[in-house]
Amino acid sequence: MTVRDLLRALPVFDCPLPAFDPDAAPAEPSALFLAWLREAIEAGVREPHAMTIATVDGDGRPDARVLILKDVGAGRWEFATSAASAKGAQLAACPHAALSFHWREQGRQVRIRGAVTPADPAVSAADFLAKPDGSRIAGLVGRQSDVLEDPRKLALEIEAAAQRLADDPDAVPGDHTVYTLTPDQIEFWQGDRQRQHVRLRYRRADGSWVAERLWP
Repeated sequence: MTVRDLLRALPVFDCPLPAFDPDAAPAEPSALFLAWLREAIEAGVREPHAMTIATVDGDGRPDARVLILKDVGAGRWEFATSAASAKGAQLAACPHAALSFHWREQGRQVRIRGAVTPADPAVSAADFLAKPDGSRIAGLVGRQSDVLEDPRKLALEIEAAAQRLADDPDAVPGDHTVYTLTPDQIEFWQGDRQRQHVRLRYRRADGSWVAERLWP
């Protein structure tokens, strides 16, 4: 069997899928997102707050990775990372990003595009202090995406960061940053076994949201 045949033989949407009636969708997309998020949690979707975030580098080439959603409010989606990381540098140069949620067990996707701004430093500090100790130690080590020439040095840096945290429980690295994405476009995608997928896109127009159905 070739790789192509192997992939084609894999099942798709091989489970009961929820219904989605776009005509009953709310006028504001964050309300629909929160409803879908709660349904994903109740359905037992694993890590429903995990999302792919895409940015572009200085040459305009796309880059993507998976992060955890921090918060959602009216017109804002929040995530956190080091401002000194590759994605932090990319956002500083081009402050726009795309988020993608995939809730496989429900055959659902949510795609979000918009401008990104750093939150107030106090918000970023509070976010860091709310992290579990292991995450805070890793954050105090820093140097995300730098070349690690000797893994033994990582162990030493972790030990030093753990001691720093023990000595100063309120220690916060200066580069830890919460970012807010303000969307100008959000698409809700509900899969269908017969490929009659239901797609609803919200887009900003003259300061308000316009909802429109898309072809599958």
